[in-house]
Amino acid sequence: MPDIFCFGTEALTVQKAIAIAAGQTKGIFNQAATARIRQSEQHVQSIVDHETTVYGINTGFGILANSKISAADTRVLQHKILQSHSVGVGAAVPAEIAKLMLITKVQALAKGYSGVRLETLERICWHIDNDIIPLVPEKGSVGASGDLAPLAHLFLPLIGLGECLYNGTVQPTEAILAQHGLPPLQLGPKEGLALINGTQFILSFAVKAVQRLHNCLEAADIIGAMSLEALTGTKAPFDARLHALRPFAGTQLVAQRLRLLLEGSEIMQSHIDCGRVQDPYSLRCMPQVHGASRNAWHHLKALTETELNAVTDNPIIFDETDTISGGNFHGQPLALPLDYACFAAAELGNISDRRCYLLLEGKWGLPMLLMNDVGLNSGFMIPQYTTAALVSENKTLCFPASADSIPTSLGQEDHVSMGSISGRKVNRILDNLEFILAIELLSASQAIEFRRPLQSSRLLEYAHEYTRELVPFAAEDRLFANDINAVAGIIRDFSFVQAISQVAQSGGIFLNKGFDEFVL
Repeated sequence: MPDIFCFGTEALTVQKAIAIAAGQTKGIFNQAATARIRQSEQHVQSIVDHETTVYGINTGFGILANSKISAADTRVLQHKILQSHSVGVGAAVPAEIAKLMLITKVQALAKGYSGVRLETLERICWHIDNDIIPLVPEKGSVGASGDLAPLAHLFLPLIGLGECLYNGTVQPTEAILAQHGLPPLQLGPKEGLALINGTQFILSFAVKAVQRLHNCLEAADIIGAMSLEALTGTKAPFDARLHALRPFAGTQLVAQRLRLLLEGSEIMQSHIDCGRVQDPYSLRCMPQVHGASRNAWHHLKALTETELNAVTDNPIIFDETDTISGGNFHGQPLALPLDYACFAAAELGNISDRRCYLLLEGKWGLPMLLMNDVGLNSGFMIPQYTTAALVSENKTLCFPASADSIPTSLGQEDHVSMGSISGRKVNRILDNLEFILAIELLSASQAIEFRRPLQSSRLLEYAHEYTRELVPFAAEDRLFANDINAVAGIIRDFSFVQAISQVAQSGGIFLNKGFDEFVL
């Protein structure tokens, strides 16, 4: 049986949102949420009945806010807003993102400040529970006034329009509803506006970024430690006393993880008196660089979880006589940390590429390009070209979308966040980062074999063996693209990090003890 989550009354976290999307947790409405939802619907109906002028209920939208709509047309208005605002372009967002949009929207509306009917929320949950996921174009939101275009596409199926991904194929909504004997909904007053107002497009990309960046941070420490071992680097810069003098949480965590990952290494013991004074920064400064990215991750996670439990509609309905038109739909609170996360992810890739380069130089007992017979063979030269290309691409993606604003709605909406672009962008950087880390893991696994018969630590030897189950040692050139894709797969699906963490815990080693307990 799946776990139960109560929409509207229980705090939603990144992990819970992902669990609902994965079908591991089922969202429901308890009595308290149901009462709030029904009361809010009654408030809206009272506004319509008394012909009180309230934006979006009996007025036009945006610059048309002063256009009065008759009571008879209030429902037609909500139907039209979904049609008129469905102007997204480009490829469809991943199905998981669209599903997270549904989940996060239900959470916001179930708090009972938007006037949306229980019937409408239950239909959205039907889509979630049956994995009938609307197609949402990736481009068209400016990240304020709500993620209008993507959310309009997301909810077209409620009125029988648009397309959904169902049983692995894209099908017209009309056909899916007919198959299940369900009629399209007739939206009530305010419902269309409430559905498209909000930050759920930005938020869903933020949820995935929190999950994926954490995985990359965990992987970077493990892979960086393997590179350090292969390059016979020292663990002295990870001493806890050093980091107590500059006590950033992320830095201290990474230093702790590196100490534990390297504990008991024969390779480390073999060169204690080698005479090398200092390692290059990409080895020595892993706590500072990886740690700074961890701090950025913590910031993004905290703000994402605030937004997961926020009401981002407009206007807000407190009761039939108390409504406020505000700006809770504005995406700036997430746009800025998402741009910050772009820099954090890009820097993880930047330092990883530097370690890849060090592994190829032929220093400290390693063969040049990590092969004994180069000339005829190019060795691991060209995989580092790929990391260089990906690092450079990530740098171009680091321009902060939130630094831009273009007025819309004839100037009524004169400052927008562009956070939708920030959210998409950080996930593109993470796509590249997963490949960069995979190439470092591939290179470090190759390099560490030149230290045999010496063994690394128990955890790093396991990481090496786990990688070797996919890709063997390369004595000569082969189609390395296959190796890169295979190793990227175990980073992308979280299995590499999870496997090492499980082995550590089975041996009584807790790599993150005292710090974040985020679970992939």
